[in-house]
Amino acid sequence: MRIYHTDHFEVPLPPGHRFPIAKYRLLRERVIATGVVRPNALAVPEAAADGELRLVHSDHYICDVTCGTLDAAGLRRLGLPWSPELVERSRRSVGATIAAARWAVGHGIGMTLAGGTHHAFTDRGEGFCVFNDVAVAVRVLQRDGTIRRALVIDTDVHQGNGTARIFRDDSSVFTFDIHGSDNFPFHKEPADLDVALPDGTGDDEYLRALRNGLARIPDPTAFDLVFYLAGADPFGGDRLGRLALTKTGLAERDRAVFVFCREHGLPVAVAMAGGYAADIADTVDIHAGVVRAAGILAQQKGERGGAAPA
Repeated sequence: MRIYHTDHFEVPLPPGHRFPIAKYRLLRERVIATGVVRPNALAVPEAAADGELRLVHSDHYICDVTCGTLDAAGLRRLGLPWSPELVERSRRSVGATIAAARWAVGHGIGMTLAGGTHHAFTDRGEGFCVFNDVAVAVRVLQRDGTIRRALVIDTDVHQGNGTARIFRDDSSVFTFDIHGSDNFPFHKEPADLDVALPDGTGDDEYLRALRNGLARIPDPTAFDLVFYLAGADPFGGDRLGRLALTKTGLAERDRAVFVFCREHGLPVAVAMAGGYAADIADTVDIHAGVVRAAGILAQQKGERGGAAPA
């Protein structure tokens, strides 16, 4: 399994900003220190180029992000202050998802320790999401003839409105989104299959809804690749989540998704998506559990190729 990381492209944020930028570095350090992955399984991605971003995003938006000319309303929607470092980190994050997807197609499973920026639309960013990494990765692999059809399984607690809108009426991509019904974004863009859960939903109800949703995905074997957004924010201790899953429940969620992929012979590219626990260590625990579960899947699939970085 190859794992891509971008945390050393640091983004300056003001003191007290609620986006937990440190979680990415802490996650990389955790999975190495605990032996979940070997250091040589980690790789640094190339930055996404303009030509790749243009497969999804408008020229005007790419220019505004790159040049720092987003207006005040655009920055408020984004929720992050502009900086040259933000541009580089955002391009690298997209590049990581592209690289993880390519690795997954060739070897069974690939992963980025960032990504899942599913609130970004064609012409704007939103909710801490600058560019839509999964949408760009889908379009790059389709352009290159690597895949024809993709399945997005989005378990972040916030509905992936940008991804749903980008792929609306596109039969080559199926979006399955399980999320909190009363949480951000308050205007939902319909996915192909939405499962909306009330505040306070716990492990049993969530897992039942997830498994029922997975069973409703039409003809899974027709897809060439799965993108799994494994958000940590359904956790009961998440500041922005409003659901009530335990770490055990989230581990079962990951297992259910990976079993689905294994049973249908589907390669999978994994992105971390959101996580805003009151104690950042809880978010890191949950994300590290995703990496651990992905490693087990790679062993079960008899992944080809090994883990040496590019």
